[in-house]
Amino acid sequence: MYCCNLCNRSTLDLIVSLCQREREREKMWPFSRKGASGFSSSSTAEEVTEGIDGTGLTAIVTGASSGIGTETTRVLALRGVHVIMGVRNMTAGKDVKETILKEIPSAKVDAMELDLSSMESVKKFASEYKSSGLPLNILINNAGIMACPFTLSKDNIELQFATNHIGHFLLTNLLLDTLKKTSREAKKEGRIVNVSSEAHRFAYSEGIRFDKINGQSSYNSWRAYGQSKLANILHANELTKRLKEDGVDITANSIHPGSITTNLFRYNSTVNGFKYSSCLIWDSSDLSCSPSPTLMQGAATSCYVALHPQAKGISGKYFSDSNVSTTTSQGTDPDLAKKLWDFSMNLIK
Repeated sequence: MYCCNLCNRSTLDLIVSLCQREREREKMWPFSRKGASGFSSSSTAEEVTEGIDGTGLTAIVTGASSGIGTETTRVLALRGVHVIMGVRNMTAGKDVKETILKEIPSAKVDAMELDLSSMESVKKFASEYKSSGLPLNILINNAGIMACPFTLSKDNIELQFATNHIGHFLLTNLLLDTLKKTSREAKKEGRIVNVSSEAHRFAYSEGIRFDKINGQSSYNSWRAYGQSKLANILHANELTKRLKEDGVDITANSIHPGSITTNLFRYNSTVNGFKYSSCLIWDSSDLSCSPSPTLMQGAATSCYVALHPQAKGISGKYFSDSNVSTTTSQGTDPDLAKKLWDFSMNLIK
């Protein structure tokens, strides 16, 4: 089992519980059994998008320089989508672009610098994107970090909450007018996909610790991760409500990508002046448990929700294995979602 050097007994118990849940899920949903969508946990991103023409669509994928973010980008580009990769490391982003272009010479892929842990970086990215005049049909909030020791971001917000939720919350808000304009002018449904995790089931007992979001004394790196993943779900749910009230043709959903072993790694470098030697940084792949789907399978649900006609009009749902799934009761609590929205709006002021 792969975990950070901060794992104590209670933390290991959390990881074991999630792995056991994944194994039970596989028993209940064996690779040969397809769900209502016609797909299963063995379906790949190419399979769930087979025959779909994404020509004319433009998508942003955050955390696209590795793992399922790269595979999501590759498959969307394969289907004709113009993909803008939001990446922390521009060198890595350019390498991904070159690799995709070698395989798919007609692909339209670009990289832009984006650090979700910094509001300044998010604002700069959004400003540059809007200045480019590009449309935006699909926003896949995929990037994330996992199991960091307690650290505050540049904006003095607990790092996992800042990166996994607040960064994407701000990015979505800043790009929402572009999504609305594109949907209106193209007369096509816009889609927002928040990459969450089954780990939302292991958030703190209160779900979101609004009064202790920066509390260090009772901080647990894995529960804080679960809290941020619960926030991804609640964000999509509350956003759905607001989009419907505005009468715009845009959906917002959250997904669990599966447990992608090969996509999770220790990060031993410096981000925004901090050293995160025990922080796992990835592109929203999940805990390392067996059996683990391949990256091609891990990217399937994101690609399905972003492109498939079956997902048209579906909003405020949680998907797993390219099928609608269920969350904890906290994941469907409208009051908690509204409270999180207001709390998040206050943080990004």
